[in-house]
This record gives sequence, C-alpha cells and structure tokens, in this order.
Amino acid sequence: MSNPFVRIVEPLDPKEPLKKFFNLSKLEDVRYARLPFSIRVLLEAAIRNCDEFLVKKGDVENILNWKVMQHKNVEVPFKPARVILQDFTGVPAVVDFAAMRDAVKKLGGDPEKINPICPADLVIDHSIQVDFNRQPDSLQKNQDLEFERNKERFEFLKWGSRAFKNLRIIPPGSGIIHQVNLEYLARVVMDQDGYYYPDSVVGTDSHTTMIDGLGVLGWGVGGIEAEAVMLGQPISMVLPEVVGYKLVGNPQPLVTSTDIVLTITKHLRQVGVVGKFVEFFGPGVAQLSIADRATIANMCPEYGATAAYFPVDDISIGYLIQTGRDKEKVMCTKKYLEAVGMLRDFKNSSQDPDFTQVVELDLQTVVPCCSGPKRPQDKVAVSDMKKDFETCLGAKQGFKGFQIAPDRHNSVVKFNFEGCDFELAHGSVVIAAITSCTNTSNPSVMLGAGLLAKKAVEAGLTVKPYIKTSLSPGSGVVTYYLRESGVMRYLSQLGFDVVGYGCMTCIGNSGPLPESVVEAITQGDLVAVGVLSGNRNFEGRVHPNTRANYLASPPLVIAYAIAGTIRIDFEKEPLGINASGKKIFLKDIWPTRNEIQAVERQFVIPGMFKEVYQKIETVNKSWNALDAPSDKLYTWNPKSTYIKSPPFFDGLTLALQTPKTIEDAYVLLSFGDSVTTDHISPAGNIARNSPAARYLTSRGLTPREFNSYGSRRGNDAVMARGTFANIRLVNKFIDKQGPQTIHFPSGEILDVFDAAERYKQAGHPLIVLAGKEYGAGSSRDWAAKGPFLLGVKAVLAESYERIHRSNLVGMGVIPLQYLPGEDAGTLGLTGRERYTIIIPEKLKPQMNVQIKLDTGKTFQAVMRFDTDVELTYFHNGGILNYMIRKMAS
Repeated sequence: MSNPFVRIVEPLDPKEPLKKFFNLSKLEDVRYARLPFSIRVLLEAAIRNCDEFLVKKGDVENILNWKVMQHKNVEVPFKPARVILQDFTGVPAVVDFAAMRDAVKKLGGDPEKINPICPADLVIDHSIQVDFNRQPDSLQKNQDLEFERNKERFEFLKWGSRAFKNLRIIPPGSGIIHQVNLEYLARVVMDQDGYYYPDSVVGTDSHTTMIDGLGVLGWGVGGIEAEAVMLGQPISMVLPEVVGYKLVGNPQPLVTSTDIVLTITKHLRQVGVVGKFVEFFGPGVAQLSIADRATIANMCPEYGATAAYFPVDDISIGYLIQTGRDKEKVMCTKKYLEAVGMLRDFKNSSQDPDFTQVVELDLQTVVPCCSGPKRPQDKVAVSDMKKDFETCLGAKQGFKGFQIAPDRHNSVVKFNFEGCDFELAHGSVVIAAITSCTNTSNPSVMLGAGLLAKKAVEAGLTVKPYIKTSLSPGSGVVTYYLRESGVMRYLSQLGFDVVGYGCMTCIGNSGPLPESVVEAITQGDLVAVGVLSGNRNFEGRVHPNTRANYLASPPLVIAYAIAGTIRIDFEKEPLGINASGKKIFLKDIWPTRNEIQAVERQFVIPGMFKEVYQKIETVNKSWNALDAPSDKLYTWNPKSTYIKSPPFFDGLTLALQTPKTIEDAYVLLSFGDSVTTDHISPAGNIARNSPAARYLTSRGLTPREFNSYGSRRGNDAVMARGTFANIRLVNKFIDKQGPQTIHFPSGEILDVFDAAERYKQAGHPLIVLAGKEYGAGSSRDWAAKGPFLLGVKAVLAESYERIHRSNLVGMGVIPLQYLPGEDAGTLGLTGRERYTIIIPEKLKPQMNVQIKLDTGKTFQAVMRFDTDVELTYFHNGGILNYMIRKMAS
C-alpha cells in the first residue's frame, strides 16, 4: 500500500527534484510545533515508514497527539535509520544471524533472507586489555596480544562483513564505538534512497545515547532486539514521557563536563526518569560544546532514562564542520532541519515545546566531584572525598559501606616493588585510568589533563611506579591533538602512555595488577581504589582487587594518581613535595578554562579528523592480513572455544507452542536491589576456579588462554557457565559474596551453573527473585540468554532496567513485577518455597497473573509484557524464533 502521507513530500531544493523529504510543517497541525524535538523525530519516522502494516496511520496520530497519549501506555513503532554494535555484543549477534540462516534453511526457507536491511556498523573496541602500561611500546604490545587472543573472533567477524550485506566492520585499533559514531559515523541528517530524513540509531551498547548530544536520537537496545531491527522490524515502544531538563547559568571556572554529568546523574536518579526521554533546553545549553553535551548524554543509562536528547542547533552544525564533514552536506543538513522545524535556538524560549515535567539545574551550582565507591549515581564533592571514604570504610556492607572494623581503618601493609619499599593502606590508589568515550571524546578535559600533567612534571611531582596508570583514547584524533599541543610527553612522564584505542579499564579490561600489590591488598584485606574517567564503577567491574572505584574527570584521575590515595583533602593537603622541599597543592597546577580553550582552538582542527578517519577501515595491517571464508552459510568448527552454533533454535518448528503454566519452580537465586548485568553476566576475567575455567581446561586451554567472558560471547557453553559468575555476587541464600547458591533438594552449596544443571537434569524449572532495578547497567543480551540456558523461566522483581527487561522478553523469559507496595519482605517470601506461576490462555499486556506457593500462599504479580508485539514474541518463544518463522514462511 502507498504511503498516505505522500502529499507532504517535496524536493528540498527545486534544482534537485529527485532529492525529496517529508515536509512535516505541511501537516498544518498546531500540535506539531508543541511537540518535544525528540518526539518530532519519532513522528517523522512514523510518517515516512507508514505502510498501514508495520506502521499505521493511527500510530502517526498517536505520536502527533503526544501531549494526551503519553500518559495512556500507548504502543508506537519506530524504525531507526541505522544500527551500531560493538564486538562484545556484535559477535553474538553475528553468531545468531549465522545460526538463524541454518535454521531457516532447515525449515525450507531461503537462508539469505537473514540479512541486515537496516544499515549496521560494528566497531571492534571491547577486546583490547591493559596488559602492558608505562612503556613506550605498550600500545603495540597490547594490540599484538589482542590479535593473538582474538584472531578466531576477528576472522569470524570478517566472514560476517562478507556474508551479510549492509554490515560494515570498523577494525580494532580505530577507537571506541561511541566516539567513532560521534566524530565519523553520525550523519545528523540521512541522505538515502532519494530522501532526506533525521539520522537516528539504536545500538547494542547502553551508552549509544552519547550520540543524543549531537542531536541524533539514539539509545541502547538488547542485542536480540537490535538483530530484529537489522532485519527490518520496527522497535515496538511505549510512547515515552519527556522530561524537560532546563539548564541555566554558566559553569564555574574550575568545573569540568565530568562534574556536570555526575551532578545531573545524581539529580535525575532522584527525579526518576526510567523509561522516559530527557530533553535538554534553556540558555545554559548554549554554553556547552557538543563534546560537553555528548558527555552528559553518554551517562544517560546511569540516570536511567531511555534517551538524553539535545536538539540540533548552530553549535551542532559547527561541530560537523570542525570534525571534517563535507561542508556542502552540512549546509544541506541545516537547510533540511530548518524546513521541518527541527533546528533549535536554545536562547529563544518561544521555541520551548511542551514537556511532561520540567526540572532545572543552575550550572553555577555545580562543584568538582567524583562518584563512588560502587555506583555512578553516588556523587561526592571533591572537597568531601576524604571524609566520605572514611565514613564508607566503617559503614555497613552496601553501596556506601565496606564494614571494616574501626581498629583496622589505619592498617598499613608494606611491600616491595621493583626493588623499592612501599606501603598500601585503605584508600590507596592502585589503578588510575584515563579511559572511556564519556571523557576521551571531550578535548577540553583531555587537554586539561595534559596541561595539568605538564605543570605537575614542571613542579617536580611524580606518580608511584606500582600504580597502574593508563591512557586509552576513544579515537586517534585524541593522540593527534595531545601530541601536536606538546602535552603528550608530560602525560607519558607520569605513566599515562597510550595503551590502546578501546574501552579497556572502563569495561573491566584493566589487565593484571603487579603480584606484590595484589599480595599486599589480600594480606591486609585492604579497600584498594581505582580512579577512572569512565561511566561505570559497579562492584567487581573495574578489577577484582579494587573494592572502591571512583569516576572522575581526566585531570582528577591524574591528581589522585599523584596523591596515591583517595584519603586526601586537596584544599588543605599538598599533592606532594618536590625535590626542593616545596609543598605543591592541586590549585597550583590546575589549568584555567581560558588556558584550555586557547590550546583547543589552536590544535583541535578539521584536518586531524579527516586524516584519521579517511583511512580508518584500512589502517590496521593485522586486520587486513586476516583471511576469512566467503561462504553464505558459516562452517562451524567443533574444536572452537570462541565460536559455537547456539542451541536456541534446536528443534524449532513452524508451529507455535502454547505457553504453559510454570509448575513447582525452585528459586535459583534471591537478590536485593541494583543487581547489574555485570553481576548476571560478567565481561571480565574468567576466574581459575570457575565452571567456565573448568570447561576451557577440559578443552585443552591454559589459564593464560582463557581471555575474558566478553571475548567468549560467541560460545554459549562458556557463557552459560559464566552466568551469575561475578565474584561480588550477593545471594541472600549465602552468607558471603560469591557466585554460589543452595541446591535445595540436596541442601548442598554449589556454583550457580552446577546447581542449575542439577535442577535441569531433574526436570525442575527455575525462577529468580530480585529487588529494585534488576538488570541495571550494560545492554548485555547474555544477561538474558545465560539465565535462559540455565533453565530460568521467569524473574520476579520489584522493578527492571528498561533494556534488560526487553532482553528477557526477547529470550522468552517472563519478567514478573510485584504489585505496588509489595515485595518479598511484605509477602513473607524466603525463596525456599516452590512457585507455580499460572499462565492463562489469553494474555494481555501488563496483566496480573496468579502465583501459588507450595506453602499454600497465593499472590499476584504483573506480567511485564508491555505491548502486544512483546506478547507475540513470547508466544513464539522469543523474538529470534519469531523472525525465523517469519523468514521461513
């Protein structure tokens, strides 16, 4: 059927009649001008894709009537312009595509129908680790080791780029996905198939929201959902509320964008924005560079929103030119946005749209701060850091407590490192990493760190040699301007050599600490500290031996590295004493904003971006040398421990199976609040005594060859064993941290995987009990796939993070939610009961279902299938099964 809105199609330039656009201003509907700018993007996509099948005219009306419909839980479809993936989530996506081709063929269909329709870019940035640091050749050594460990994965991805159309691979060593997206991949306005339309993106990484800072609407989705989008399915979403976040005032001279985003993160966590869009407006936005806005948008998952949108303005247009985009295309972008009413002037309040609610921040009130020691929303002013950490030491075990006995607060452990004697204590910094696209995409904080390093070196300050320092930029452009501005050598002198272009410490690829440091930490049971310019600091994520981890701006990372401890009051205590006995305070070496801006204006220029990105797909010689097959069906190697055909589609038929009541399920694990996807499916190192390690050992591998869980996401046998394998897991059934649980029929305490296998062999279904914010953190599809493979049929929680709930739905695992005011405590649940969950024949979105216990108690919970489309996926046993049946028939 033809598009019913074809009447508003016209050329953008009469001289180019074949280049058209849907002119939304010709809708002649007064509601359009009152819509939030983020909702206008959803509206345009619905109008352009309206076919009265996947997208209906009624969907367009619902979006246009957003002011009324936002409160009515109405479902709307959204077809993003493109998809972006990183390799940890990209490898399992390509594995799924390869397996889906096999399944479609078995069902008699054409396997080549499994092919991306929506353009997709896969950036390899999650594999490199900080194995070497503080050496001039650290970068080359880490990259060589990355290829040695991951050659098999990389060959598989190269096969994928050849076997599937519309899939582009950005090779390792190019940068971090979101910074590459910001500086190179993002179009702002698409020019494709004869039409102009707003760029938009979904990604298999929760920090895809970073691109919202440039005015490209984007957010993270589960890998499973992204695969469906790549195959041409729209995202089915509840029309979101939009919180208007008004920025006013100017930041103080010493405040960085990192301080601003940590302040906003804490504020919006308190406001409560889960499942909502946040849209920034107000005169304060005009004071922020695109890099500043991108930093704020990057941490959107940490404050819980779906998207954190900054509409396009003239500063956005200027950024496109600064980063070397084609000037003619940039001018065309501006012309299109003006024509459809999507170019914003933040100083013009008459453009302010309607919002669900408005909250405000005066940038003048922001102070230098960090966040930690265990969550990104736990902001601490730098002036309070020493006192706050010392309070945390003795506080009850929790997000702000380590429960260290008072008589041990000042414990000191002496150790020897490279022939010299040192001491470690609670609060000693052992990792200091300038890492993560959150900050390395921002020249102001990176040059600020470089200038601080220069002043520190000139003042005679040093960093203790046992502290693991590193610099992992998000693109080659960063190294370029740090080198050209002359600050790179000072960073190197303090130990902050470039160690790789990838996520590294931010995702737990921090590599090993020196053995003598680990021994000292263990001997004293010390709360050692990692300081990083990242976006996540959950327990067990950064490094197993850093129990406290603080997010900080790059200059503060260096400052704490020099101090060697978090227990310092920078206003009263010196960073150090130089060779001539002079006390050097942080204020003595902190660069002014004017200093930073002067260097930025001189050295961050378009030519750098052009030079770096014009060769991004060909510059890596190791990647170019990789050989990969070109067959359309993948030939699985049974000896591989990296790539394995998953069992998700075994026995799949075209006929649907009727969902059945879950009878007499045991509880595998019982959790409290804020269980993250890192707890459920860790990405870091594989512990030598874990089920995954035992499996890899049985396949002939040595511990040196284990690599990380993240790198083995193409192998379900490893990932199932790695599910709930985080060493910091807190299971209410066990009185200590660790990846274990009780197997109730025998009463034995077992590793979680081993217990699940026992239940599975006996034919017992499983469920998981949890508190608030279950599945917070990364958009990790294995956090749903893993429990599915363990035999978990449902999760019963107080609330869910958006992406994880979607992933559970995608795998056919039922997300159940306690009724308002109820939880395990109020219902008297111990987790030792057996649970029967009644699944009625006729299901409706968000309906209540009855749960019966073997104790005789009954109660109700909400079945969190939020849309009819999600119910369709459930009836198919998951979204991928649905797509296979659709393609096969």
